[in-house]
Parts: sequence; structure tokens; C-alpha cells
Amino acid sequence: MTRIMAYCVVVASLCVAASAGGTTGSISGYVRNSSGVPQMGATVEVVGSAGQPQVAYTDAKGFFSLSGLAAGKYDIDVSAPSFLSTLRQDVAIASGSSKVINVTLKTLLEAVSMLPSLKKGDTDDDSWKWTLRSTANRPVLRFDGDTAIIVETEREGQPLKGTLALMAGAAGEGYGSAADLGTAFNIEQSLFHTGTLGLAGDLGYGSGVPDGVVRASYGRKTDNGDQSLALLVRRFSAPDTVPHNGALAAIAMSYLDSYSVSNLMDVQVGAEGQAIEFLGREVNAFRPSATMDIHLGENAILEYRYATSEPNTRASKGFDSAPADLSETGPRMTMVNGQPLLENAHHHEVSLSERMGANKLQLAYYSDRVKDPALLGVGDIDVPTGDILPDPYSGTFSYNGGELQAQGVRFVFQRRLSNSVTATLDYDYGGVLELQQPGVNWTAVSSNLEHGWRHSAALKLNGTLPRSKTKWIASYRWTSGQTLVPVDIFNASAGQTDPFFNLFIRQPLPHFHLMPGNMEALIDVRNLLAQGYVPVVGPDGNTVYLVQSARSVRGGLAFTF
Repeated sequence: MTRIMAYCVVVASLCVAASAGGTTGSISGYVRNSSGVPQMGATVEVVGSAGQPQVAYTDAKGFFSLSGLAAGKYDIDVSAPSFLSTLRQDVAIASGSSKVINVTLKTLLEAVSMLPSLKKGDTDDDSWKWTLRSTANRPVLRFDGDTAIIVETEREGQPLKGTLALMAGAAGEGYGSAADLGTAFNIEQSLFHTGTLGLAGDLGYGSGVPDGVVRASYGRKTDNGDQSLALLVRRFSAPDTVPHNGALAAIAMSYLDSYSVSNLMDVQVGAEGQAIEFLGREVNAFRPSATMDIHLGENAILEYRYATSEPNTRASKGFDSAPADLSETGPRMTMVNGQPLLENAHHHEVSLSERMGANKLQLAYYSDRVKDPALLGVGDIDVPTGDILPDPYSGTFSYNGGELQAQGVRFVFQRRLSNSVTATLDYDYGGVLELQQPGVNWTAVSSNLEHGWRHSAALKLNGTLPRSKTKWIASYRWTSGQTLVPVDIFNASAGQTDPFFNLFIRQPLPHFHLMPGNMEALIDVRNLLAQGYVPVVGPDGNTVYLVQSARSVRGGLAFTF
């Protein structure tokens, strides 16, 4: 009897083992950005030893799931528009187990240089990480019934990261543009597994008087969101044609807090206080901001956004090698009758975004009120006036536009054409500032400014060349008539582009053993065809132009250590 029972136990054990050996596993997880916001529509591609990929897309909560995976090792590639792709190699799936992979995607602005190439057997799949996850996101082993679930997060890289970029070429964005020669740097140090201490700057030393901006920041991840605090100090100088040499000194303190409410709502609130000394006068400003996302199911998000300053769009343009770029750190200043004025804006926007398979759609309505907007001009003006702020590097200047009140609508359609190419269509209809009679004398410009309505449509293509690893962004934005400002100047969606034809290229260069880190070549071209130039007669009798976007070419080298 004892032998029979022992025989039955052995047979049952063999049957269970055989059954377990044939059981498939699964991979699931969440995809978020560095602020903890779920990324809807991210592409998750899982490739096993057989070479046949399986693809999944994240829902409104950033969740994805792939089942039916045979035991073995898999490579996981996670990508989304406007983010650097993240590759996880040699993820082991045991028979009958489920593994959860939590992935944090970085924007080009957050990861200023390319990801280092992974060597075979390297255990650090994503060694370029500036934002550390909290201890709650570290790997854990859980049990769901009789199934073991391994929760795995990205492994932390080196605690200290650094980037140095040498740039040449004027940005052409009016008074306060980046120097035609400059050095940008970014250093970040991990603190206590939940925080990051950063120091970034952009020091210019081109044809004008040396200037620069330095930003110190501290960010901390919590179980329910992120918090960050930053201090920015800026100095900008201009030629003698502007009173007091046009010197500007500014200091700004900003705070940002993001959190989730019951997984149904994501809230982000922030504010920035500015103290500015310009043309012998002191100006103070307070800039609040807020965003609220409401999840209407798995694939739809309703969002309200309030902003008091124009968005920083360097990441969407691809040109992120200067993380503290002078052209977008503000403040936006103009001058009227010799008196300095600070641009003051209020932007309200309601948008509905939805994912439909491989497509992403957005419909938005916005309302803007901008007092003393800084219009962009092109041309050299040698005669001193009380209403022009020249840029010493690019031959552009800033001019006060009075007031802009605009409403409008936006429609964005985005589709991933392949694993390496994404296409985005953007249509806008809204209010603009226009010149009633082009070619008027300079003294009549302010009286000829009026509000109008324009249609605008843009096509943006971005991708990566597989063999050379070249990252590129090409875009063209058309406007239905002449205007002095772009339609929808607060556009921060995936369809945001500069007016007319623009091209950005980021090319990794061969690595030399004697040179530490990695090196990339960058080139950024804006309004290559010099379109949208509205002529006026300058105060010295020569023709100058008011434009939406000035033609500019900028490039350089970026080193990552």
C-alpha cells in the first residue's frame, strides 16, 4: 500500500512539473514620464529569441499587458513621441510567471545627450538617468494566488551625470536671445534615492558683451507625485544703442508640485516669482500655473491648463542641448518711450485627448490675453529710439505689440507610421496681431496694428535612422495670411511647431577611447526659406521686417559624461 501511494505521489509530481513547464508567462506594467504622469499611447515592443515581436499600446493610465510569452529572455523597447525610447534587454520570464516592468520615459530636454550604447551582458539597460524613482518603485516580489509576480523597475544609473555643449550661431529670437557663441552645461546628482540636485547654465561669449544664465534645482519624488524647487539667475547685456547698455539682471524662484487623486485625476500646480532690474528700473512679477487632467476611461483625458508665460518648447523642437537656453528663460521685455515693459499673459485652455488604436487625437479650445507682447523684428537699426530693443547677436529686435486678445481652436492628429517614424498633423484657427498696411513708416506701426483671424496647419515628421542612429525632426507650418505672431502662441501639444520650414538633426559621433563620455553633432535650422517677413520703413529710412519667426541656423557639439 505504501509503495502504491509513493508511486501516485511521484506520478502526480511529474504531471504538475510537466504542466508547469508548458505554462506561458506575461509582462505588464506602467509607462510614465519623469513627473509620474501616465503616458497614453506609448508603444511597447517585446522581442524574444525567436525574433517575432509582440506590440502593445498603453491605455489612459499608462498600463500595458502582453501575455502568452514562452519562458526565456526578452528585449523590451518602450517609445512615445517627444520622448527618448527606453530599451530593457534580457528580461527573463520564467514558466508560468508574470513580470511587471515600470518604465519612466525621458524627454530630449531631460536627457541632453544620447543614451550610451549597451554592451552585451550589460546589466544597466538605461544608464543615463537623472530622475530617481522612490523606494516604493523598487523591485518587489508579490504573489497572486499560486503565481509569482516580479515587479521590476529601471535600475538606477550612476549618481552623478554631466553634459557639456559648445554652440555656435544666433538663435534669432529678439532681445535676450542666446549668444552666437556659448557653452551650456548640466550636472545632476542623485540624493537619497528620491531626489535630484541639478545645476545647469548657458554662458555666452559671442560678438556682444558676455552674458549668461545659471539655474539650480532640487526635485523629489513622492509616493503620489513630484515636487521641484528651482532658483534661476540671469544676466544679459546689449550694445550702447540702448540706454544703460540694455543690461538686464533677473532672479527667479519657481516651485512645481504634481500629484494624483484616486487615479482619476492628475493635478499640477506651480508658480514663479521674478525680480528684474532693467534700464535702471526694478520690475517684479508673479507667474502662477496649473494643469488638471481628468481620466474619462482608459483612452480619454479631459484637461484644463492655465499659464501666465509662453511655454518652453525646446524639447519639442529637439534642440535641447542647452537646458537653460537664454532664448526661453524669459523675461520677455519691450520698451515704449524709453520705459521698460514686461510681457504679461493669461492663457486658459480646455482639451480632450483620446487614443484610438495607433492614433492619438486632441481637440482644444483656448483663450489668450497678452499685455505688452514682445513682437519679433529683423534688421539693423542704427538710430537710437525709445521703442526698440536690439539683440546684439542675431540682427533681430523686440517691439511692443500693445495688446493681444485671442480665442481659437486646435485639432491634433498623431500616428506612428513605423517603429522609427511618427507623423503629426496640427490645425489651428484663432486670433492674431497683423499690420493693416505693410510698408508703413516706423512711426505709424503702432497705429496700424490690429487683431485678425487666421487658419494655420502644420505637418511634423520625426524619427531615427536605424543604422546611423540619426535623430531628426522636420516640420512645416502654413498660415493663411500675413501675421506678426503665430496662431496659438501657447500651443504645448504634440503638434507644436515653429512657423514655416524647420529642420533639426542630432547625429551621434564615433566614440574614441581617449575621450571620455559620448559626443553628438547638432544642427538646428528655423524658417529656412525666410517666409512671413512683413516689411516696414525703419527709423533710419532702411527697410526692416516684423516676423513670426526669423531665419536662423545654429549648431554645435554635445558631450555626455
